[in-house]
Amino acid sequence: MAAHVLQLRFALLIGALRGDVAHVARMVLGLLVLIAATAAGCWGLLTMRDAPTDALLAVTVLGGAALTLGFALAPLMVGATDPLDPRRFTVLGLPSGTLAATLAVAGFISVPTAVLTALAICVAVVWAEHGVDVPVVVVGAILAVTTCVLLARVCMALTALFLRERRSRELSGLFVLALLVVVVPVGVFFASLEWRGRVPSQLEQAVDALALTPFGAAWAFPGRIAQGEDAVLSLAIALGTIVVLGALWFLLVRRLMSTTERPVSTRERGGLGWFAVAPGTPSGAVAARSLVYWLRDRRYIVNIVVIPVAAVLTTVPLLVAGVPPEIVALVPVPLVALFLGWLPHNDLAFDSTAVWMHIASGIRGASDRIGRLVPVVLIGVPLLAIAVPVAVSLHGRWALLPAMAGICVSLFLTGLGLSSISSVVSPYAVSRPGESPFQQPQRVGAGGAISQGVVMLGAIVLSAPPLWWGWIALTKDIGAATMALWAGLAIGLVVLVAGVAIGSAVFERRTGRLMEFAEST
Repeated sequence: MAAHVLQLRFALLIGALRGDVAHVARMVLGLLVLIAATAAGCWGLLTMRDAPTDALLAVTVLGGAALTLGFALAPLMVGATDPLDPRRFTVLGLPSGTLAATLAVAGFISVPTAVLTALAICVAVVWAEHGVDVPVVVVGAILAVTTCVLLARVCMALTALFLRERRSRELSGLFVLALLVVVVPVGVFFASLEWRGRVPSQLEQAVDALALTPFGAAWAFPGRIAQGEDAVLSLAIALGTIVVLGALWFLLVRRLMSTTERPVSTRERGGLGWFAVAPGTPSGAVAARSLVYWLRDRRYIVNIVVIPVAAVLTTVPLLVAGVPPEIVALVPVPLVALFLGWLPHNDLAFDSTAVWMHIASGIRGASDRIGRLVPVVLIGVPLLAIAVPVAVSLHGRWALLPAMAGICVSLFLTGLGLSSISSVVSPYAVSRPGESPFQQPQRVGAGGAISQGVVMLGAIVLSAPPLWWGWIALTKDIGAATMALWAGLAIGLVVLVAGVAIGSAVFERRTGRLMEFAEST
């Protein structure tokens, strides 16, 4: 039976190269790119045979931990169906233990595992060149590859059990955004470190921490021996990880064989996109509808695109005026945070007559206010999480990171809180759906200009404490950076909660006037 399953696994790999010409071309191109990337990675590892031991340990542990994490996240980010789902073998009446062992072995036969194995072999060769015994490096490579394969099997089984009904490209996009929020700031931080012929102390601390986790223990095992240190703990963690993953895999196979696969829901077959991802609550429905508008309506898209461009353009007069470049590098990101918080200040007016759905359904004001903030939060948080570390790295002083984060959080959240009030208290006419975003209707009175100014100036005034402490940290005492961080978080959260609460109450009291506004504009 095991031989038959392995034969089927090879047949599935070969069958992926069959189909129409376009499909075969895409598969071959992807395979060539993967081979080229693998060759580049192997060549980079083999060139480190003469590198210092601490540098090699940092590269292998950090890179290996990232690969292991990738094997865990891939089943969540990729919407493909698992060809080795244990439920496919239920009709054969096989014992769950035998099937689990067979499928675990079959998991080693895949293109990602082949790439991982090639990299692990290169790591073993390099550690052997550094004087580590061959049995030790072989054991380290086997432990690393086995951990990744079992982790992928377990995560794929968990995905089949709990996420099958909610799989969609929108959900995959959220995972990619979350990954960018983590990877880009970390990459910017590592790139800013000063090596000067040795591994920076910050990186050594990260390596020491990862060596004691399931993600990096197997990769760190040979390196600890090369450094002459005790590697028993790393070996024990690596072996324990495999034992735990193996036991969890056997339990999941037994659970899968006793359950039936969930049918694909009607709404997912209907291709409802964000509505299939958002929670089935009033806030979730509002958020899904708002996301569709924000990502497809050119009026929203133009506003999003203009914000970073306008923020960057503000640096030109500052540079011309002679402001030092390291100071100018800190200016655009707070402006982006301010404009992002200000962006939904008139969001209700962009709905046009579609706002009747909220009013006619008797939706609560809190659901409307919270749901409308979801798109700008999903756009603003990743953008700021990437831009803040980049700005601090350009400035060159990482001690200012807490201050910059506190200022941006305060400007962003206070802007959202005030916008939640402004969009129901003082909406003003905007271009209708389908019209040019640069075509603005004639307005009677100055209500629109006043609401815009109140939200923007209000966010700046309320953020004065973190702005002040940030300036103190920049010019005098770097210890004020922590005060700026906590003040920004506290003020931002308080204003956001208060703004949503006030906006909710106003929305419920002014539904008739809001409908009248929507019909008249």
